Amino acid sequence: MPRIAWIEDADATGRLAELYNIARSRAHSRGRVPDVVRTLSLRPDFLEAIMNAVNRLHFTDGALTRAQHEMIATYVAALNRCHF
Repeated sequence: MPRIAWIEDADATGRLAELYNIARSRAHSRGRVPDVVRTLSLRPDFLEAIMNAVNRLHFTDGALTRAQHEMIATYVAALNRCHF
């Protein structure tokens, strides 16, 4: 049982349901809503802002390519033994 309250897929409505569908459709999500996304489900406005920031800032080419961002994120997750 999670320690952070969140809204399950079946209970999501409106904009939250749309955001869950977007999260589910991303390649790294493997067709499911990642738990890290669910942690903001009680505040869909925050969730949307975070999802937009991640797309715009974290996973776009800049000083590093998206592939480099992904490699760094994967390496750090492995170091931290985090499945995200």
